[in-house]
Amino acid sequence: MNKTSNKRAVIVGLFIFIGLLFLIAGILIVGNLRNTFKDKMKVVSLFDDVNGLQKGNNIWFSGVKIGTVFNLQFYGESQVKVILNIETSAQQYIRKDSKVKITSDGIIGKKILVIYGGTSKSNEVQEGDTLEVEKSFTSEDMINTLQENNKNILAITTDFKVISKKLVAGEGTIGKFLNDNSVYSNINAATISLQNASEKAQKLIGSLAAFSEGLNKKGTLANELTTDTIIFNSIKTTVLQLQSIADTAAVFIANLKQTASNPNSPIGVLLHDKESGARLKETIKNLESSSKKLDEDLEAAQHNFLLRGYFKKKAKSSNADK
Repeated sequence: MNKTSNKRAVIVGLFIFIGLLFLIAGILIVGNLRNTFKDKMKVVSLFDDVNGLQKGNNIWFSGVKIGTVFNLQFYGESQVKVILNIETSAQQYIRKDSKVKITSDGIIGKKILVIYGGTSKSNEVQEGDTLEVEKSFTSEDMINTLQENNKNILAITTDFKVISKKLVAGEGTIGKFLNDNSVYSNINAATISLQNASEKAQKLIGSLAAFSEGLNKKGTLANELTTDTIIFNSIKTTVLQLQSIADTAAVFIANLKQTASNPNSPIGVLLHDKESGARLKETIKNLESSSKKLDEDLEAAQHNFLLRGYFKKKAKSSNADK
């Protein structure tokens, strides 16, 4: 009887022990607590606001869970010191210049920490290192931003209503432009003028093109002037001669001015001495008067009966020679 009772007690105890093992294994599997026994290292980050982050929240790196939040402590005046419990197996991938930010696991999920970035130039993170924190926008920040944007949109809409009202009333330059037909007519006329000017410019360009073609066309005056060295040399010689004549004329005029400015020269006497000028004029008048009298005497001699035959013979001889 005692042996049977002891045997039964041993079997019951064995089943209870096996059941406890299964229970513990199930708890570890379901709760994902098997990582508890892995080697861990602690890293620190200082946050101004943890946004609801709690002890035990997961830590992710490149989409892989590498640890949990070990503890949260107040630090300084208003910061929060977050201690990260990270698996040592991920140590080689995390650099000292990596950053930490708080985000959500899904849209309304619990808060998580994400480690990202880092360069190969920096060393691996070590126990007790402090990782830099990047400020992230929370839902509250986004709501505040949306509210501010709504205020700005409302202000813009109000301003646009005022501007549109002034435009309809014809106020301002644009309002007058939209409501005053004369402004449109003037702009239309200016456009037509610009079109005409453009057409004339096109014609001018065409004429210049035709002229340039003439320069390259043999036999034309323009081509000969630009290509024939003989004509060019002749023109050059003519220009030089004209220049020489102009220089001579300039010298002559200069000498004439100099002579005229000298009251002792003949020209100077004629220009400056009134008495000499008067005598010269009187002499010219006397010559004209003498010439008239001589013509009258000759006319009278021709009609004289003594000399009439002589003049007739001379006239006939002159006609015969012709």
